[in-house]
Amino acid sequence: MKHLLNTLYVTTQGAYVHKDGEAAVVQVNQQVRLRVPIHTLGGLVCFGQVLVSPPLMELCCERGVSISFFSEHGRFHARVEGPISGNVLLRREQYRKADSPASSAAIARASVAAKVLNCRSVLLRALRDHADLPEQPRVQAAADRLSRVAEQLQQENLSLDAARGLEGDASAAYFGVFDHLVTAQKEAFFFNERTRRPPLDNLNALLSFIYTLLAHDCRAALESVGLDPQVGFLHRERPGRLSLALDVMEEFRPFLADRLALSLVNLRQVQGSGFRTAESGAVQMDDATRKALLIAYQKRKQEEILHPFLNEQAPIGLLPFLQARLLARHIRGDLDAYPPFIWK
Repeated sequence: MKHLLNTLYVTTQGAYVHKDGEAAVVQVNQQVRLRVPIHTLGGLVCFGQVLVSPPLMELCCERGVSISFFSEHGRFHARVEGPISGNVLLRREQYRKADSPASSAAIARASVAAKVLNCRSVLLRALRDHADLPEQPRVQAAADRLSRVAEQLQQENLSLDAARGLEGDASAAYFGVFDHLVTAQKEAFFFNERTRRPPLDNLNALLSFIYTLLAHDCRAALESVGLDPQVGFLHRERPGRLSLALDVMEEFRPFLADRLALSLVNLRQVQGSGFRTAESGAVQMDDATRKALLIAYQKRKQEEILHPFLNEQAPIGLLPFLQARLLARHIRGDLDAYPPFIWK
């Protein structure tokens, strides 16, 4: 099993990350802030004005440590990595299945069904944890609607377009009651609808940033088993889009990203004062809020959960790697169907 390696997030503007022996060193204003042995890293993620030295890039490429560059507010810019590894026969079979309407629909149905059921679990967990949750009947009705959608997704002859349509219905039901799951700081954190590129309120900004982190982890997981993260089944190819990473993300959005965002708000670990609205209307986080989010995300990944298919305890941070491995086994023909992650 792959070790749960840490991802180093560098958010301090003007930071310089360089190589010192077998370690990555972060300097700010010529002062060493952090020294991390390279063998403990799985990825280096830089936000905004952060410089990385060429010798460190070379070391990271040799050791399989990916380097990703984002804007200060989380928009992806570039990624540096070493030679592509993996079995070319696996990738060729991936492309064949992606070109097959039946194979694509089967994998897409599994991913969407897992997402829908995990959304339902988020709603039911909120009902159990908050007896005074506003609009309980509406939240319960949305959970019931998600159950019916999940049942419809079990039809073997369901087309890819039909699966996408059901996903849209489920998302509308889920996000239609998402505002009721916010139990604190309602003035600062409200949810009317999902907005992105740019996010137009504080909660959407929080969700978008966590989704960015999750996409990075899913891409790394897929590449680690030799799959092409740009060729998906639910999401079709588009230049520059990580379609397969987005496919795998669907299973984890409710369980990891949405629940983390709600916890940060309801437990007051982030404050409305940590967000600002630009002239364009885009809502952005300040440095302190971004760092608090990154710390919470890393801690969440260290928690363990029983994997529903493998029946083994695993850190949450390993779940994308486990799902990537299961998907690869299905594509190779070792598994009759792809077993998605369903939170129980």
